[in-house]
Amino acid sequence: MFRRLLPALATLALLGTACAAEPEAAPSAAPAAQKITLGFSAWPGWFPWQVAAEQGLFEKNGVQVELKYFDSYTDSLNALATGTIDANSQTLNDTLASVAGGAKQSIVLVNDNSTGNDQIIAGPGIETLTDLKGKTVAAEQGTVDHYLLLLALRKAGLTEADVRFTPMLTDAAAAAFVAGQVDAVGAFAPFTSTALQREGSKAIATSADFPGAIPDHLVVTRDLLGRDEKAVQALVSTWFDTIEWIAANRPKALEIMAKRGGVSVADYETYDKGTTIFSLEQNRQAFASDLPAQAKLISEFLVSTKLVDSPPPLDGLFEPKFVQAVQP
Repeated sequence: MFRRLLPALATLALLGTACAAEPEAAPSAAPAAQKITLGFSAWPGWFPWQVAAEQGLFEKNGVQVELKYFDSYTDSLNALATGTIDANSQTLNDTLASVAGGAKQSIVLVNDNSTGNDQIIAGPGIETLTDLKGKTVAAEQGTVDHYLLLLALRKAGLTEADVRFTPMLTDAAAAAFVAGQVDAVGAFAPFTSTALQREGSKAIATSADFPGAIPDHLVVTRDLLGRDEKAVQALVSTWFDTIEWIAANRPKALEIMAKRGGVSVADYETYDKGTTIFSLEQNRQAFASDLPAQAKLISEFLVSTKLVDSPPPLDGLFEPKFVQAVQP
């Protein structure tokens, strides 16, 4: 399964089953004092961490990392919120929700932006967003695809009140759409592929229509930030080394990432196209302007949908100094 399941705000579940990746041996610098536990789950923008582990790039940057893969994205959110892991890859939406619930977290890196992998898919007879008026639309409440739906409706001059919104888990929503039980669905890859199996279906809006609306990040606990900034810097530096390695060794990298995702290389390349990995310069630009603006909009969404009682505090949420310190 791929990422973006419902964020658990009321109850912090126990840590789910995770798989630790064993890195290959590589020349290494002096390691950080303590091992850092880094969580990630199934999303194309986060699979480069698997490459980093297998190619020994964490060790190269002097940090010991236990890489934990979560089959359940929600479990990874809970693990970070409870301090069971030190760092996690997660969306801005979910980070803000966790912070609103009292978690002490900071964003230190932009992994990627969704640029097409999140979609509003409609059935036969629905050609435009305005055609959704009065129709039944399923999506997982509170997730980025619910957020995408509201952005798309607003673009068409509509609100959620103009449609019959049906909250469902993403896999169930895609299945219900294929079965003709709902008229449209908000979903992310690979459930978009499932939804598009319905004859006559089409994407009438995607995350590519709303640049910057769905960013994904490396998020660390404030505890880690306070006790080992060197390790945080090493994680961030490793990311950019990994992206450089992938560019130089794309066939091998695709094989590693597709295997971790449990899909074929061909399928992975399809999902990869809907994800824009951020360069160092894009990271710096995002921290300077885009992220604070998006955080404000998403905070309003979380409050309006009653997922949180009040806007999350943004003080200390964004820590740009680590990407600023990376040498191009």
